[in-house]
Amino acid sequence: MPRKSTKNAKGGGTIRQRPDGRWEARFTVGRDPGTGKQIQRSVYGATQKEVRQKLAQITAAIDNGTYQSPNKITVSAWFREWLDTFCTNKVKPLTLQSYEGVVRNHILPAIGAMEIQAVKGVHIQRIYNTMTAAGLSGKTVKNVSAVLHKAFSVALKQGLISSNPCEGAELPKAARHEITPLTDEEIPRFLEAIDASPMRNAYALCLFAGLREGECMGLSWKQVDFQRGRITVSQQLQKEKTKGGKYYIASTTKSGKPRTIEPPPIAFEYLWAEKVKQAENRLAAGAAWSNPDDLVFTDGTGKHYAIHTFYKYFKRIAASIGRPDARPHDLRHTAATVAIASGADVKSVQDMLGHATASFTLNVYAHTSEQMMKDTASRMQGYYDGLKKGQNNL
Repeated sequence: MPRKSTKNAKGGGTIRQRPDGRWEARFTVGRDPGTGKQIQRSVYGATQKEVRQKLAQITAAIDNGTYQSPNKITVSAWFREWLDTFCTNKVKPLTLQSYEGVVRNHILPAIGAMEIQAVKGVHIQRIYNTMTAAGLSGKTVKNVSAVLHKAFSVALKQGLISSNPCEGAELPKAARHEITPLTDEEIPRFLEAIDASPMRNAYALCLFAGLREGECMGLSWKQVDFQRGRITVSQQLQKEKTKGGKYYIASTTKSGKPRTIEPPPIAFEYLWAEKVKQAENRLAAGAAWSNPDDLVFTDGTGKHYAIHTFYKYFKRIAASIGRPDARPHDLRHTAATVAIASGADVKSVQDMLGHATASFTLNVYAHTSEQMMKDTASRMQGYYDGLKKGQNNL
């Protein structure tokens, strides 16, 4: 006959031998929040000693708050729950679409069928390694890592897992992307080349004010203060990342924070030229004119420009000055490098670009800041030389 033991194992719980010969330890993990009844779980083993050891480990984990109740939730089910419950209406629409793309293209094909409690650092590492071997950029791998880390962090907070498996994996070292701003010789050629473009004033503003393409295309007249020489950047034109996706004005910037900048006066000369041009277009369009968002840069009927059109015209202009490799974003890089080369401090450049930290600005524009440090050293040397010269004249 099977033996039964009611002796409490170390830390609590009861142990018994089942009719099938196996040993079972029962323990309480808490109370059901709805009924108030105790929630009991069991562990099994071939011997009483084995079960007693398992029970001791479990009760110790319960005491120190690290116990994890077993569940059968798959990675696929959890990531769908995370996207629907913790991301929808809580992150920007484009960010949500980006998360969904990462989950669909990189995470679910690799570990979607696994139970989330079974995922370890090695599984995450294999995802990184596979992406790297496929030739994907370090930035892409980093984006996937960010989504994995966020989703598993929420699962940890919800008590579904005992630790975040991402902590057990290492990202590949990302190759630093070398920025390629326009040179001092190329800037005048670029300004001459854009004269015939319908987006002349938009390209000039990106160059002089360091705006991103979406910020420039989404700029409204109410954000432009001609009298004070200031521009408030608080929204951007974006397009849904779906087939046939619509354009919309996002009432936030990439950093999530508005910024007020004071670009050089030449930027306002181009803005004023656009204002005059738009007034002429509005008069010519008559009843066909429609610019509900009061955008600065519009076509002949008041409609916003498409971002791909902005890109297409720019590439033609860049090729015409011998820079077919240049991208619209390089105008922003040019604004930053010119500002630093002109003696602007890094904090001012950070504020102009809307970077989260000055250290990020320094990292991106390290080559320029090195030149600034040399210039500073030269000025300091001149100052000390002046002091020595003054002492010699005493």
